Amino acid sequence: MRIGIYKMAFATTNDYLDLVELAKERSVDPNKFTIGIGQDLQAVVPPTQDIVTLGATAAKKLLTPELEKNISTVIVATESGIDNSKASAIYIKRLLGLSDFTRTVEMKEACYSATAAIQFAKGVVALNPQETVLVIAADIARYGLNTPGEVTQGAGAVAMLISRNPHILTLEDTTVAYSKDIMDFWRPLYVTEALVDGKYSTNVYIEFFLQTFTRYQQLTGRELADFAALTFHMPFTKMGKKGLEGLLKDRNDEVAQRLRTQLTASQLFSRQVGNLYTGSLYLSLMSLLQNSDLKAGSRIGLFSYGSGAEGEFYTGILEDGYEHYMNNIQEELEHRHQVSVAEYEKLFSSQLGMNDQDIEFDVTNDPLPFVLKGQKDHQRIYEAK
Repeated sequence: MRIGIYKMAFATTNDYLDLVELAKERSVDPNKFTIGIGQDLQAVVPPTQDIVTLGATAAKKLLTPELEKNISTVIVATESGIDNSKASAIYIKRLLGLSDFTRTVEMKEACYSATAAIQFAKGVVALNPQETVLVIAADIARYGLNTPGEVTQGAGAVAMLISRNPHILTLEDTTVAYSKDIMDFWRPLYVTEALVDGKYSTNVYIEFFLQTFTRYQQLTGRELADFAALTFHMPFTKMGKKGLEGLLKDRNDEVAQRLRTQLTASQLFSRQVGNLYTGSLYLSLMSLLQNSDLKAGSRIGLFSYGSGAEGEFYTGILEDGYEHYMNNIQEELEHRHQVSVAEYEKLFSSQLGMNDQDIEFDVTNDPLPFVLKGQKDHQRIYEAK
C-alpha cells in the first residue's frame, strides 16, 4: 500500500517586511541579509494571528466536505504553543468544523516535530487504510528587535493530508532519525524569544545531515545520482546551502550541478517568508515542486532538523499530476501588504504573548479567514470571519 502526502497547502500573514529596509534601519550592509543569510522578505505577524489561525487557514485550503469525512486525526507540530496543556489542534479542529470523533494532539521537538508527525500519521494510515491524518506545521519565529537573529524571523503554516494513494509524494520505508542532547537552541517557559548559539547550531545541523544521509546510504545502497533533488529544513536559506555543500564539497559533476539547481528552486518561497520552524522543510518542498520541472517517479530526499537536537533523513517518490494538489504560493505572496520598519516594530510588540489581562483586538483589517479576537478570563477567543 502506498502512503504519503495527498495534498499540501501553505498560509502566512498578510504583512511582510523588506529586509533591505530593515538593514538600512539597523545600519547593516543589506548584502549581509540578502546574500550572507539568504533572505529577502519576512512575514510580519499582527496580534490577530497566531499558530491556531495560521494553521486553520492553511488547512482550510485543503479540505472539501468529502475529504473531511475521512479525517480521523489532527496533529499540530509547533514550538510556538499557546498553552502548556491544551493542544492547539483542538482549537483548529473546531474552527474547521471537523467531527468531534477526531483525535487531536500537539507535538514538540523544535523544528523537527512535523516530520515525526508525518511518520506517526503514516503508521495510523497503515493500520487503518480508510483514514486520513491532517498534519499541520505552524510556527512564529521570534528572536527580538535589534538582535542578531532578527533577520531570521518569520511565520506561517503548512498543512498536509497523509493518506493512502497520495497525489503528491509516496513515502518510502527507509528513514533515519538521529538525536543528541545539545544546547544549540532552546526557549525556557519564561521567555517568548529563543536562546540560540547560531554558529554552533549551524555546525550541528551539518553534522546531523551528514550522519543521517550516510546512514541512509549504508541501509539502502543508494547514491546521490538516485536523487532528483534534496530538500532541507531552512530557518534561513543559506542553511540549506551549507548542508548541501557539506555533502558535495568540491564535487561539480552533472549530479552535483542538478542538486544545486534544485536547491535554488526550493529556496525561493523561504526567501520571501522567513523562518517557519516546523514548517520550513515543507515550505522548501512546496517551493521545489512549484519552481522546478521534476517528473513523476523522481526521488526526493528530505532532511528535517530540530535544535536540541534531532534530525531525520527520509525520501519520497513524486506522483503523476502532483502540481494540481497544492495552492499557488507565489501568486498569494504577491498580494501581501508591505509594512515599514516602524509598523513592523509596533506589530512585533503588540503580540498577546504572556499577557494575562483581558484584551480585545481590532480584527477589521485582517483579511485571513480566521482571527484571534483577543483574550477573556485567560481564554483565547478565536473567530471564523
